[in-house]
Amino acid sequence: MFSNQNHNKKNIFAKKTIILEKVVLFLQLFIGGLEENEFYSDSFCIIFSVVLLNKMMEKTIDIEKILAGKMGDKARFVPHFLVSWLKRVVHEDEVNKYLWESRHLSGTDWLEECVRYLRMTLKIEGLENLPDKNDGRFYTFVSNHPLGGADGVALGAIIGRHYDGNFRYLVNDLLMNLPGLAPVCIPINKTGKQSRDFPRMVEAGFQSKNHMLMFPAGLCSRKIDGQIHDLPWKKTFITKSVEYQRDIVPIHFGGCNSDKFYTIANVCKKLGLKFNVAMLFLVDEMYKNVDKTFRVAIGKPIPWQTFDKSKTAMEWAKYVEDEVYKL
Repeated sequence: MFSNQNHNKKNIFAKKTIILEKVVLFLQLFIGGLEENEFYSDSFCIIFSVVLLNKMMEKTIDIEKILAGKMGDKARFVPHFLVSWLKRVVHEDEVNKYLWESRHLSGTDWLEECVRYLRMTLKIEGLENLPDKNDGRFYTFVSNHPLGGADGVALGAIIGRHYDGNFRYLVNDLLMNLPGLAPVCIPINKTGKQSRDFPRMVEAGFQSKNHMLMFPAGLCSRKIDGQIHDLPWKKTFITKSVEYQRDIVPIHFGGCNSDKFYTIANVCKKLGLKFNVAMLFLVDEMYKNVDKTFRVAIGKPIPWQTFDKSKTAMEWAKYVEDEVYKL
């Protein structure tokens, strides 16, 4: 009896795995597998992943039109249940309603409206550690990335308000299709023919007279050994901050996604799937975090001179990461 039950469970798991692999293959065609990096973390790729190919209009997100635009005539072969599932998982109607109602806002005002829309309560500690906006210097703000969307919005609202909108995210250039977000973005494209512009755009960001806000992990946090923690931080925020003599301000954002999200992420990792399937669920996770309270801890600026030759850039990145998790 138990043998038959175990056999049935294995068959069910095998069938689910096959279905997941088929969905992933389709999604790779649908989204194109944007490369993740510390500049356009899935924080923004996720919340508005399906906006990427549309212009701002009354219905910004239209799954069926996006499918037709990406797949042409082949779109009619996409199963109806999958189209309906995509609409649900990205909350097409809810997000469209918000984007339309907030279309008159941009930059920091738009980000603050996002915080209100999500009914986020932010308990900020160490606000006094934010450098004076009139000191004539520019800083690199780095944070962990537990939520993959709402945290980026909240930190942008905080930094943007303190510095009168004088900050920038480095994001995938397709997100420039969002008029509300575009004013605080430096577009980055690491895929296709435009990938050769990537180093130049990074340089432009650090050369600009704007503070930089970055998520060095490049991806939303994962559950590692039972703890919610970022993947290893990349080193570019160290090398560029030293090159342009920008002190680094560490920030810790408290929060987590659902167990379902981490299970999906871990299963995909075990299956060796290159496509970040968990990314698709972050809009849903964002709505699950509505009406919640989040602790934001801002640490003291770390002088750029700290990052000397006694450690490699990667080791210094790990040092700052550890400091963030101590906040």
